[in-house]
Amino acid sequence: MSSILQTRLPFAQGETVSSDVFNRMIRILELNLSAVDINISPHFNATEISELQFATGAIIFNTTNGIHQAFDGTQFRDLYSHQSYPTGQQITSAVGAVTVTT
Repeated sequence: MSSILQTRLPFAQGETVSSDVFNRMIRILELNLSAVDINISPHFNATEISELQFATGAIIFNTTNGIHQAFDGTQFRDLYSHQSYPTGQQITSAVGAVTVTT
């Protein structure tokens, strides 16, 4: 799990925020967002998912279904659809035959 970095920003006073405070806040957001590795997510199987409680917006990898899912507050929803790729394709041309195996 990721966590937000501790910051020491001054509180804004009045109607406007100085460019210095604004720029520091943007930099802190950049650092925090970069600290999250979307390629590493918690892995759970169907049994664990049914037994645990998750916060709305939680993203997990469902090892039973083999897909990343997000919790919408009621149920987990797939973040993408499974792709199937053809294998063992063959092509014939005027020069000869070529077989491509993937």
